[in-house]
Amino acid sequence: MPDRLLAPPGQALHTNDSESTSNDGNQITPVTSNQRDDGSLLTVRIPGSPTASSLDGDTLRSRANSSATQIHQWENITPEEALKPDKGSERDFEVPNNPFAFSPGQLNKFLNPKSLSAYHAVGGVRGLEIGLRTDLKAGLSVDESELSDAVTFEEATSTKASSEGAVTDRRPALKAAATGSDGASTSTGAFTSRLRVYKNNTLPDKKPTSIWRLMWMAYNDKILILLSFAAAISLALGLYESLGRPQDPEEGASVDWVEGLAICVAIIIVVLVGALNDYQKERQFVKLNKKKEDREVKAIRSGKSVLISVHDITVGDVIHLEPGDIIPADGIFLAGHNVKCDESSATGESDQMKKTGGEEVSRHIANGTAWPKMDPFIISGSKVLEGVGTYLVTSVGVNSSFGKTMMALRQESDPTPLQVKLNGLAGYIAKLGTSAALLLFTVLLIRFLVGLKGNTDTPADKASAFLDILIVAVTIIVVAVPEGLPLAVTLALAFATTQMLKENNLVRILRACETMGNATTICSDKTGTLTQNRMTVVAGTVGRDTEFTSLPEQSGETPSSAEKPSAFSIRDAIGRLSETVSGLLRQSIVVNSTAFEGEDNGVATFIGSKTETALLTFAQTHLGMGRVAEERASYNIIQLIPFDSARKCMGVVIKLKDGTHRLLVKGAAEILLAQCSQAIIDVASDSLKAESMTESAKSQMGATINAYAEKSLRTIAMVYKDFDSWPPAGTNLVEGEKSIVKFEDLFRDMTFVGLVGIQDPLRDGVSEAVASCQKAGVVVRMVTGDNVTTARAIATACGIKTKDGVVMEGPKFRQLSDAEMDEVLPRLQVLARSSPEDKRILVKHLKHLGETVAVTGDGTNDAPALKAADIGFSMGIAGTEVAKEASAIILMDDNFSSIVKAIMWGRAVNDAVAKFLQFQITVNITAVLLAFVSAVSSPESRSVLSAVQLLWVNLIMDTFAALALATDPPTPKILDRKPTPKKAPLISVNMWKMIIGQAIYQLVVTFILYFAGTKILGYDVTARTDGLEPNSAAYRAEVDRAELLHDELNTIVFNTFVWMQIFNEFNNRRLDNKFNIFEGIQRNWFFIAINCVMVGGQVMIIYVGGAAFQVVRLDGTQWGICILCAVFCLPWAVLLRTMPDRYAAKVINIFLKVMSVVFGPITRAFSAATNAFLAPFKRMIQRMKRKSKRSGSDAANPERTADDEEAAPAATTAEKPNSADESHSSPLSPPPITITTTP
Repeated sequence: MPDRLLAPPGQALHTNDSESTSNDGNQITPVTSNQRDDGSLLTVRIPGSPTASSLDGDTLRSRANSSATQIHQWENITPEEALKPDKGSERDFEVPNNPFAFSPGQLNKFLNPKSLSAYHAVGGVRGLEIGLRTDLKAGLSVDESELSDAVTFEEATSTKASSEGAVTDRRPALKAAATGSDGASTSTGAFTSRLRVYKNNTLPDKKPTSIWRLMWMAYNDKILILLSFAAAISLALGLYESLGRPQDPEEGASVDWVEGLAICVAIIIVVLVGALNDYQKERQFVKLNKKKEDREVKAIRSGKSVLISVHDITVGDVIHLEPGDIIPADGIFLAGHNVKCDESSATGESDQMKKTGGEEVSRHIANGTAWPKMDPFIISGSKVLEGVGTYLVTSVGVNSSFGKTMMALRQESDPTPLQVKLNGLAGYIAKLGTSAALLLFTVLLIRFLVGLKGNTDTPADKASAFLDILIVAVTIIVVAVPEGLPLAVTLALAFATTQMLKENNLVRILRACETMGNATTICSDKTGTLTQNRMTVVAGTVGRDTEFTSLPEQSGETPSSAEKPSAFSIRDAIGRLSETVSGLLRQSIVVNSTAFEGEDNGVATFIGSKTETALLTFAQTHLGMGRVAEERASYNIIQLIPFDSARKCMGVVIKLKDGTHRLLVKGAAEILLAQCSQAIIDVASDSLKAESMTESAKSQMGATINAYAEKSLRTIAMVYKDFDSWPPAGTNLVEGEKSIVKFEDLFRDMTFVGLVGIQDPLRDGVSEAVASCQKAGVVVRMVTGDNVTTARAIATACGIKTKDGVVMEGPKFRQLSDAEMDEVLPRLQVLARSSPEDKRILVKHLKHLGETVAVTGDGTNDAPALKAADIGFSMGIAGTEVAKEASAIILMDDNFSSIVKAIMWGRAVNDAVAKFLQFQITVNITAVLLAFVSAVSSPESRSVLSAVQLLWVNLIMDTFAALALATDPPTPKILDRKPTPKKAPLISVNMWKMIIGQAIYQLVVTFILYFAGTKILGYDVTARTDGLEPNSAAYRAEVDRAELLHDELNTIVFNTFVWMQIFNEFNNRRLDNKFNIFEGIQRNWFFIAINCVMVGGQVMIIYVGGAAFQVVRLDGTQWGICILCAVFCLPWAVLLRTMPDRYAAKVINIFLKVMSVVFGPITRAFSAATNAFLAPFKRMIQRMKRKSKRSGSDAANPERTADDEEAAPAATTAEKPNSADESHSSPLSPPPITITTTP
């Protein structure tokens, strides 16, 4: 069904009948000889009068003889003032060596506000044609490159030049640019002069955040800054111990400074890795944005209609306007029919703005009959609501009104819902970790203060001991703060959106990526999505009973076959038609059409909706149709009725040579048949013979329509009606129009001409894709404008319609009450003869029932449904720009199978976050408890995991694990499970089971090694110094032996702990209870590479870390102990997976209740203490932020308030979670954690 209307190139949309009269008595006269009637302009003249003339209530004196400097009454400015530069825009008016008559600044004066004076001052459209060195009919030349001479302002705006269109003698010899087969210029030197003066239709690339700025933002974390201060003090004290105090030669040089330096180096590494991640993430989203913003528009170049990138539009181009287009550049409306635009996004004007042809406006200005509401201005960013036409581009890129707005509105995108949830969870975990750290600090500080009495150490040693306590406590906070959670979401989204683009899903809104994974129903269009959108006329009926078909004969398909003669072949049937009937069919197809001739990869083809092009191909092949432009130019078009999805038809009124007017309508067969009272009966007669259609005849034709529909054919009918005069008597005019009649008053008592059946085969693999969705628990519903029989046949063929499924028509569906709708929706599978409003109602009620709804749409009227859905899919090929703007994801190939890919990647994103969450919480619990318990139990108040070791663990779990687990591609098995409900908790029962189970195992192993390792391994860590001289060599040797064994044991604990995290990372690749954790690992090179980095890093730390990491080298036996203790994480995970989830849920609920009772009072008490402790640091960081922002704004370009273009879905480069800021701004309150089980 045609869904858009487009003025074809070279098509004459003009009224040249001298007898027509408008409502107010003004005579419509033909175009005079001194005006170009090139077939591309609406050349309607209403002559002025030397006396006053009233138009739309504004009475203006005739100014036909006015000078160019006369003041326009409606604007009170002279033409000179109209083109005067505004303050601050003087540079736009100064262009050196300008080969054109106008500067970008002068062309910008048309808008903001709209100025007819400025338009008149440049000579109207004819002045623009000359001054911009273009052609209003043929557009720009594809051979244009560099222009060697110039056109002056006076030459372009002179009355003679403007009236005669004398532009041909001002076209210099051009340096040719290479052209592609489609007529679009492909050379980098194309339009060199034009681009130098007016720029291209892109905004400047946003200046990327520098790596240094990203590093500062990554470092601007309160905990890292606090740790930096502690490390700096530790380093200073260590240096004092080494350099400021005399050293005992026998003890060797002091290395107390190594720990402080190692912490500083570790902080630098953490900051650098975080900044590099943000830098890479930002670059990925910039690439996606460029792809998202690119689209194709229809332009006229060298007399041919071609598709060009929106970025290649330049000043002087002639662009087509269609319903649903988002206008890409500012310009002047040239010609068309009933073009109305929604400019609310650009001007705030809520009313539809009807456009008047530029030449018509110029005539009214010259005649003194112009009125203020005449509007030839096309504003970029606005939407074409209805009508067809062409316009001349006058401003592009940063010079356009949309570009100026976008430059001032650049902002970062909002976080996705999952990021918001995880930020909240991260804050909660940070509060628990900070509370544990403060508790540890308090316990160790009390012990330190108690031990001061009788402590004979030097003040430097005491200060160093205190700093050790502070560093351990702060490091626990660093480990506890899960800044990797938001990073995991961002990385997963960045990876998924990049991969989805390769699979024809362009994600415009990031949240749609994660939401799509939980979609429970898809409301899909038919044409182009489920079918191939390659339409061909394969059957038809002309008049009452002349049938033709190219389909293989199948018995029993046509209910009335016994009453009808056998169908002819297409050639034989068309051969029986008289020239009159054949001409009527040709009129119905060619004139009443939006498609036009063009080229695709150098091959001549028709451009437009697939239904329209199928009909034109049929007319060209069988009806003797010549060139479309020539065919249309031979008819005098009076009124166009654009296709409307509500009435499902379109029409055109033409004036015949005998003075009568003919209305031609084509559209949905059953709707047009209902409006017919007659039908052509003798197709061989030279005159159109028709007789009344009886109910029996209508029923017979209805049976034919059903027969076509049962063969999955789209049925299009053609009807007509003749009128003696125009406007016909008894009809009403459209408000504000003088000759446009309301379609409803015309569309009755029509004469049936013919019916065609158009075949559109199913896409390859669509049945398998529908089956995959159904297996994944996603209900697929087909929403189509086809009749119920066609819809049922196609839905059955692709597997949507099942035995118990309901098929319903839109008119009946919208009449259902809420209760009836709630009852029928679970079984509704096909909605036929539906309107966009029916689709919106369907989406609304499905969401009311708790469904997560995905919707496909391609038309302008689909925008409300696309907006209302949880995920809106627009068509990248057939979709209008309004539909694309309203959607969240664009299907680049219009293929339903791509939606299945979106489901898989959406689930992969959610799974990646869940995997990382499961891994990180396990590490958090184990690391914090191990450090806490070992520090409290140690006589020296030292944790078995040093600060540098904990920072290495933090790097593993926050960055490396996020990269490894966020890059697992989905497998087909990801569709074997049902969607996750909207209210499902972040942490499922199975995740809790693995988190708690693995944490218990790791704590048991590390505690056994730490507390009983000396006995198990036979290590005597007690220095046997009894009877030895304190400073003797034997004494020192015994002490060194005991310390070495103690360090070896601690190194074994640390090494075992890290290896348990590495093995547990493999466990976390699965979220279900299946055992194969290595499935698909060979396809994830990120995971393999990152684990190699972690393993290599750990081995290097053990062998060369030394004093910096407070480790010693291990021998083969000790390595075996570490690996053996760690590898049992894998069989332990298998054992945990065998535990039924329902039993695990009971155990976990008891565990959480105990934890809440025991630790609830402690966390509340320490939450208040945390606020007090961190308040000074918080104020300091805020001051640093303010200072940083001030310095950043001072360095910005003072002439631009915004750096660059709008950051459409772009990666946020925000700081890490404000663990100390946000985490302690309110009393601790745990997020709701619901334990649910799957029956």
